Amino acid sequence: MIWIPAFAGMTAECGSLTEHMSKERLYLFDTTLRDGAQTQGVDFSVHDKQRIAAELDALGLDYVEGGWPGANPTDTAFFGAPPALSHATFTAFGMTHRPGRSASNDPGLSAVLDADTPAVCIVGKSWDYQVDVALEIPRDENVEIIQASIAEIARRGREPMFDAEHFFDGYKANSDYAMACLQAAIDGGARWVVLCDTNGGALPHEVERIVGEVVQSIPGDKVGIHAHNDTENAVANTLAAIHAGARQAQGTLNGLGERCGNANIVSVIATLSLKPEFADRFETAIPAENLPKLKHVSHTLDEIINRAPNRHQAYVGDNAFAHKGGLHASAVAKDPRTYEHVPPDSVGNERKILVSNQAGRSNIIQQLQDVGIDIPSDHPKIGRLLEEVKEAEQSGLSYDGAEASFELLARRALGTLPDYFDTEGYRVMIERRHNARGDLVTVSEATVKARVDGELILSVGEGNGPVNALDQALRRDLGKYSAFLEDLRLVDYKVRILNTVGTEATTRVLIESTDSKGDNWFTVGVSPNIVDASYDALYDSLIYKLFRDGAPPATS
Repeated sequence: MIWIPAFAGMTAECGSLTEHMSKERLYLFDTTLRDGAQTQGVDFSVHDKQRIAAELDALGLDYVEGGWPGANPTDTAFFGAPPALSHATFTAFGMTHRPGRSASNDPGLSAVLDADTPAVCIVGKSWDYQVDVALEIPRDENVEIIQASIAEIARRGREPMFDAEHFFDGYKANSDYAMACLQAAIDGGARWVVLCDTNGGALPHEVERIVGEVVQSIPGDKVGIHAHNDTENAVANTLAAIHAGARQAQGTLNGLGERCGNANIVSVIATLSLKPEFADRFETAIPAENLPKLKHVSHTLDEIINRAPNRHQAYVGDNAFAHKGGLHASAVAKDPRTYEHVPPDSVGNERKILVSNQAGRSNIIQQLQDVGIDIPSDHPKIGRLLEEVKEAEQSGLSYDGAEASFELLARRALGTLPDYFDTEGYRVMIERRHNARGDLVTVSEATVKARVDGELILSVGEGNGPVNALDQALRRDLGKYSAFLEDLRLVDYKVRILNTVGTEATTRVLIESTDSKGDNWFTVGVSPNIVDASYDALYDSLIYKLFRDGAPPATS
């Protein structure tokens, strides 16, 4: 089936279809915090969810689904202190009311509605087989439950959405019943009915055909797509659904999700924004200037879940625009379009010519602008800064998700970072012993020698581990700078082993810091020694706060 879009603004006098054609609006719905949280090995904290929601909001998503209020303590706490979103509609997830209960008197549905979010998305069965086997209720009763649940959401003044679970399997088995479930949601007042490929087994040609048939009865601007990736077709199925008429696309950052994951919202956004077949016909709420943030957002999620980024991920992977020696490298040097389907910097990435290590200047300029450093592209120190970044990355450093460390690196290279204090040395000791009560305990102690304005200061700190002890010692006495650091607090500490060559594994430490103003910043350190890596990240955190808060430079 070929779907022909409707053209708005056409007049009898127009000379061609394109003269008065307006783009149709597509809506982007992110479910990383709910469906993505079902990924094996992923366990978001409340703070993690707040960070991710803020990144998605800043990117320009239309909807951010936060989770299921009442389903677990984390989601309940998260909805109890919801993120302040400036653009995205914060959405709660739940399920239709239970059989034997009314929509207004169902504890599960009430918990979702009590979260008081602007929008509520509920899931219900749309496959007759699932109704028979899982719910064990008459099929007509399931249809009534869907309509009543959606109507209750609308009655409470929320934007209702219906996730039609197993829709594609249900449509292929009994299209009349699957459509009856959708129509019940529409009759109840649903803003969106979302067609879910719950088992992830549908193929693009099936999705396009079925969605095309659905929009003959239900307007496409009320239809969404939620695809799982069990056949590696989630993104393709999402695009096929849009091509056929769906106008909401759901997905997760980096394709997180149970089993094989969900549609990767990063790839969906990039394709819709950069490929003419979609970009010329449709528009999203994500402005063009935000597209270069895609790699940053993608890698930030990986840092939060402490997972190495997929270097081969489409658009944003480190190797997505990497070219090895020979024909490819030679051709790209003449014209990048020979082996690149989009410009790397359009998604915040960079070209890598592996044999000559060329590339990255425009990316450095963009990164500098992102941290507030406005500098001409022909500045003589840009080249040296680029080399320093490459050398740092070669050693294992990664500045994605550690913007404070990158800003310090840049300012040092540009000569705009003042000197504050120097650490002349430190020592960390760990003692495992029995205490006076006979309990086996581990005690950590650190000693730091710092020089402030020419004066040598010796500080000692104790902690529940070597890094905590080092942090305590480093901040105990820094002379005139101590007052600037009183409200600094470390809120997260992540360690990643970058290689496992014998006992010489390289360790990367990422630290998140905050202060009384509520500002957060991230710093990174790398070393074969975990304490050294931790010290580098700690030191950057302190220096960044001193610089940001306008602390006076050292006098000598």
